[in-house]
Amino acid sequence: MSAVFLVIGEGLLADLVCKELHGQFQIVRQPDVKTNVSHAVDLALVLHDAWNPAVHQEAEEVFQPAGIPWLRGFVSFGEGVVGPLVRPGIPGCSRCADLRKLMASNDRKELSELYMILREQGGPSQDAWASHNGLLHVAYLVAAEAQRIVTGAEVCLESNVFLINLKTLQSSRHFILPDPACAFCGHVPDDSALAARITLQPRPKISADSYRCRSMDELKNVLKKDYLDYRTGFLNGKLRDLVSPFADVSVNLPLFSGDESTAGRTHSYEVSECTAILEGLERYCGLTPRSKRTVVHDSYRKLADHALNPLTVGVHTQEQYEKPGFPFQRFDPDRPMNWVWGYSFLQERPLLVPQMIAYYNLGDGEGIVFETSNGCALGGSLEEAIFYGILEVVERDSFLMTWYANMRLPRLDPASANDQELNLMLERIRAVADFDVYLFNATMENGIPSIWTLAKSRRQEGMNLICAGGAHPDPVRAVKSSLHEVATMMLTLNEKFETNREKYVSMLGNPSLLQKMEDHSMVYALPEAEERLHFLLDENRPLQTFEEAFQKRAKHEDLTDDLQDILQSFRRLNMDVIVVDQTTPEILRNGLHCVKVLIPGTLPMTFGHHFTRLTGLDRVLRVPAELGYVKRPLTPEELNPYPHPFP
Repeated sequence: MSAVFLVIGEGLLADLVCKELHGQFQIVRQPDVKTNVSHAVDLALVLHDAWNPAVHQEAEEVFQPAGIPWLRGFVSFGEGVVGPLVRPGIPGCSRCADLRKLMASNDRKELSELYMILREQGGPSQDAWASHNGLLHVAYLVAAEAQRIVTGAEVCLESNVFLINLKTLQSSRHFILPDPACAFCGHVPDDSALAARITLQPRPKISADSYRCRSMDELKNVLKKDYLDYRTGFLNGKLRDLVSPFADVSVNLPLFSGDESTAGRTHSYEVSECTAILEGLERYCGLTPRSKRTVVHDSYRKLADHALNPLTVGVHTQEQYEKPGFPFQRFDPDRPMNWVWGYSFLQERPLLVPQMIAYYNLGDGEGIVFETSNGCALGGSLEEAIFYGILEVVERDSFLMTWYANMRLPRLDPASANDQELNLMLERIRAVADFDVYLFNATMENGIPSIWTLAKSRRQEGMNLICAGGAHPDPVRAVKSSLHEVATMMLTLNEKFETNREKYVSMLGNPSLLQKMEDHSMVYALPEAEERLHFLLDENRPLQTFEEAFQKRAKHEDLTDDLQDILQSFRRLNMDVIVVDQTTPEILRNGLHCVKVLIPGTLPMTFGHHFTRLTGLDRVLRVPAELGYVKRPLTPEELNPYPHPFP
C-alpha cells in the first residue's frame, strides 16, 4: 500500500509538490491545519508561497500530539526554506529552526518583531520574490525529501534545513540545534538539590602530560558541525587574526543584546577555532539558567541554613550603592530573590546560591553585585570543568591580590623552566611584536602556581605595557596561557589605542571614566601609567628559578586525582569550593559540561572601576602579611586605589 501524504496549503508550491508526487503516493489535501486530521497519514507537508509562522505553530500544536511527522516548505524574502523534518517526541522542530535562523541574522531584533506580527496577524499569501522557477526548484527538493522519508531511505532534513536562493537557485543545507526551552519539543526540569549533588568520577587523562580527559582531535569535527554555521548556527561568524604573534581566532555568539566575540589562542588556527567555539559555548551557558527552571524564590534569612551568604563572596561599598544611577542594590537578608542549587565540597552537601551570583549580572536594577564569567569553565567532563573553573578563580584572585596589596612578587627566570616551547614563544614575541616579557610568581597561600605576566614594548608608539595572569598545577602551562593572552593585544589594538589615546589619558586621571573591560588594558598601555606598576618592575631583585619557586607535585594518570589535590588545598585553609552546574542540553549532547565555581573569600574579577568588589573580603588584608610581603595586616585605606590592569 502506498504512503499517504497530507498536504496543507493552497498556493503554487503546494500545487507543484502535489503534481510531483501524484501517481506514486496517495495525497490528501487541505487548505489549512485547522481542519480536522481525519486520515491516517504517513507524512504531512505544510507548503506556502510566503512565510506564515502562525501556520507552522498550528502544525506543531496539531501534529505533535497526533504523532504525525511533518515537513514544511515556504518562501521568505526571496529565499526558499525546506525543513526541518519534525518527528513528534524528538527535539528539534520548526520553532527551533526559526529561532536559530533568526538569531544568526544581523537583523535579529527586526525579524523577531516581524515574526511576532506575522504569528499574530498573518501575512501575505505570496512572497514578492517567489518566482515560478524558484518555487519549482523548492518543490523538487520537498518532493525528493518526502519520498526518502516514507520509503525509509536516508533523509537529508533530520535536524537540518535547506535554504534556496530563488534568484540563483543556489541551495545549502544547515544544521538546526534543538532549543531545550522550546514550547513544542523542549523540556526544562525544575532545579533541585538532588540534581545538584556531585560525586566525582574517575577521568583518565588522554596522555601522561595532559590535563584533559578528551582530546581536541575527538571534539573538533563535532564542534564545527553542531555549533558554527553562518546561517543557522549557535555561533555564526569566524575571524582569523593574522597580525597577532600566535594563532588567534574569534567566533561570534549572537545574542539579542548584541554580538559577543569569543576567542581561541593557541599555536594552530584549527585548534584556536575549536577553542573559540568552546569559549562561546561557555559564555552562553553562563548567561542565565537554561537547563533547569529556577523554583526557589525567598529571602536569605529564611533559607540561611542551606544557602550561601552573598556577603562572603564580596560586595560593593556603601558609597558605591548610594551613587546615583548605580545599577545594584545593597544586600537585604529579608528581600526575596531567586536561588539556584549548587554543591559545596567543603560541607559535602547541596547549597543554594543566589542566581545573580551563579550567572551573569551586569546590572538590571535588581542584582546586588556585578558578576561576569569569573569561575566559569567548560570541559570534556564535569570533573574537567570544575578543575579549570577553580584555576580561573585562582588566576584572577592572585592577580587582584597582587594589585590591591602592591605585592612585590619574585621575578621568575624563564630559562630555568627548561622548556623549549616556552623559549620559542618568548623569542617570537620579541621578534614579531618587539616586546620584552617579565614573569612573576603570584602564588598565594593555596599553593597553586600562579603567574603575573607583564609585557613591555620596545617601541615608542603603540601599547606600552600589557598584563595577564595564569594559574595551573604546572607553572609552565600557566606561563604559556598568560603569554597567549598578552600576545593577542600586542599588535592588533595599536591603531585603536593611538586613535583613542586622549580618551585613555582622561581615564588615567579620572578612574570613574573607566567603564568596561577593554578600558582596563588600554589605560595601562599608556606610558604615563607605567609608574603604577613600579612595584613589579624593580630591576634590582634577584631572579627566582622555577625549581625554587614551585614545589614538585605528584603526577597522576587521572584528572580527578589532580582535582582532589586542588580541593584538598582549599580544605586545609577551611575555604569552600562551591560548584553550580551550568551544563545545557546543547552541549551535553556532545558530552561537554559547564560550571560556575565560587570560592568565598577570593577576589572576584570586575570590569569598570565603579564595580570594584572588595567589601567583606578580608583575605586581601591578611594574606600579604601571611606570605611575608608586608610586616602586618593591611588596612582598607592601604589598598591600591587605582583600577586594575587585567585585560
